[in-house]
Amino acid sequence: MLMSTSASQDKPRLTAEDWQQAALDVIAEQGLAAVAVEPLAKRLGVTKGSFYWHFPSREALIKASLEKWEASDQQRVFDPLEHIADPGDRLRELFVLTSREMRSHVIYSALLNQVDHPIVQPIMQRLSQKRIAFLGLAYRALGLNRRESMNRARLAYAAYVGFLQLMLQMKLPRMTTEEYEEYVQHVAETLIPPTPNSGN
Repeated sequence: MLMSTSASQDKPRLTAEDWQQAALDVIAEQGLAAVAVEPLAKRLGVTKGSFYWHFPSREALIKASLEKWEASDQQRVFDPLEHIADPGDRLRELFVLTSREMRSHVIYSALLNQVDHPIVQPIMQRLSQKRIAFLGLAYRALGLNRRESMNRARLAYAAYVGFLQLMLQMKLPRMTTEEYEEYVQHVAETLIPPTPNSGN
């Protein structure tokens, strides 16, 4: 009995965040439809009872997991840009940062296939609106008027979404690291106008 108790204590109890992370991993690997309680429990090496300790349903897990992913978007991408005063530099750094978030790209692309899902739709809408608003403010700071800024913001975001569709869903040939970096640089040069008074 003592050995059994000790063995059970050696394995830390899973947290709700562990389940959320596992769900996000599955979404990245296989898509939203593959998120199911029993396979996740097997993946984590626990029983289904561990899941129901934290979540009442699969839908509750999906909602919590996607909200975790949404919040991490702010932490990973937008928070590091706050200290960059120059709007052109801020946009360039945004393009570079987002180009390196490959796992988040894969999750985003998988969710595009489920954009009509009642849990996915509001999260994707909020995320897209926040990103477009950030871009719009950056373009305004570069001297564009409100309409020009929003048009440029939508164009930049459409380029991002379209590129993901081409590479991850239409399965176009993979780019080399050099080709990809050149593409990101080209996007930045194309979509970021010169900073006011930069002399360009």
